[in-house]
Amino acid sequence: MPKPTSIILDWGTSSLRAMLVSETGETLDTRDTSSGGIQFVKNGAFEQALMEAVGEWFSAHGPLPVLASGMITSRNGWVEVPYVDTPGGIAELAAGTRKLTLQNGAVITFLPGMRDPAANPFPDVMRGEETQIVGYGLGRDRTLVLPGTHSKWARVRDNRIDGFQTYATGEVFSLLTKHSFIAKALEPQPGAEPDWQSFDRGAEFAASDSAAADAFLSAIFSARTGILDGKLKPEDILDYVSGLVIGSEFRQARAAGWFKNGDTIGIVGNNVLNSRYGRIAPLFGLMVEPAPENAAKRGIMLIAAEAAQ
Repeated sequence: MPKPTSIILDWGTSSLRAMLVSETGETLDTRDTSSGGIQFVKNGAFEQALMEAVGEWFSAHGPLPVLASGMITSRNGWVEVPYVDTPGGIAELAAGTRKLTLQNGAVITFLPGMRDPAANPFPDVMRGEETQIVGYGLGRDRTLVLPGTHSKWARVRDNRIDGFQTYATGEVFSLLTKHSFIAKALEPQPGAEPDWQSFDRGAEFAASDSAAADAFLSAIFSARTGILDGKLKPEDILDYVSGLVIGSEFRQARAAGWFKNGDTIGIVGNNVLNSRYGRIAPLFGLMVEPAPENAAKRGIMLIAAEAAQ
């Protein structure tokens, strides 16, 4: 078995994912703690929470270096690490890291997020997604989309992350399908496949030439009127709204200049959502270049290696 050389943490608001990693980047073991996110850590006891999650790895392999990314480096996390401004690449991200020595002698390196000071009306920010972009690769000029609760559209240019924009697509979808009057959806059955026909119906309208598709706040009311007109059934709503909101994200990203017809984009990150984004991309005349596996892990290791020099 390869020898472990580091522990990588994706430590977010709601969960903690830890990976025991070899020198070549092979994941040897994992720990996923759905109740281990920073919102559940009381009184700043982050080191205790870390030991509860991966203490046995330290016991077995000694004080391995730890690389931490995500909301753990935010204002509400363990160590607040200032954002690195765009444009910036591996060197700038490495220079922005912060280190802390744990009680067992292990050194934990906290990676910074990124800030786009050119965004309007206020600077945009991200924490964690920048590691996925670095792991995807900065060698080719490309627009990337990173699906999620707060999706990011980012531009890679001249071996740096040149700028990015956040779309609160996942959060809007959750609010609409769980709490709204017009689009509240039935709970999906565990393990159920997406209803692609309903998804495509929403996506195709969002991608259409209809001027009505420019008006998202009007278009979303179609979840209600589709039911009233007998065109949609209650069980269609979840995937119909998913197609409509993700398609509207693409429509707005196109209007904001992130891509044009005929471009190739990268889709990086959330495997559950990647298939949905990949299904919509051709509706906007886009080709998709798949991301490498474990892009975030690869990016974290590249930034950490640069920081260690």
